[in-house]
Amino acid sequence: MADVDNLVSLDADPDVMHFVTGGIPTTRDEIETEIFPAFLGYYEHDQGYGFWAAIEKSSGDFIGWFHFISAIGGAPDEPELGYRLRKSAWGQGYGTEGSRALIEHGFARLGARRVSASTMTVNIASRRVMEKAGLRFVRTFFQEWPDAIPGDELGDVEYALERAEWEQERAAE
Repeated sequence: MADVDNLVSLDADPDVMHFVTGGIPTTRDEIETEIFPAFLGYYEHDQGYGFWAAIEKSSGDFIGWFHFISAIGGAPDEPELGYRLRKSAWGQGYGTEGSRALIEHGFARLGARRVSASTMTVNIASRRVMEKAGLRFVRTFFQEWPDAIPGDELGDVEYALERAEWEQERAAE
């Protein structure tokens, strides 16, 4: 529960939440009663998967989180990668570094067959992180969201990396 304040602070930034809720902050009550318990629930049923706090080594400050979870309705060996970082951490390579570490974890330790990530089509910064982490564009898709966000009419994009591609890249290094 010590991380609740960090999550509340992170989700209070309208810029951080722009592509998630259109900039609307998440309430403390929602984090305490829904989001944080859901984060912790992954550790109970998905060994090796879950949510990780991103801590800046030099300062020890919380800069955000990463998730590596079984996608809703997806196969257990096809985890989904996600992240949310403080604005002060943007553009410093933390998203790419954390994503690469989790992709490696998924293929090398968890036996993942495929790793995927998605974002809004217009979220160019997140798409760049996915590309730098080694994921490749797969498709554009459309889904219903509870709240309209500017740009959602252009849909979402999926990026992914298959185990065979990952193995081939490692062999070439």
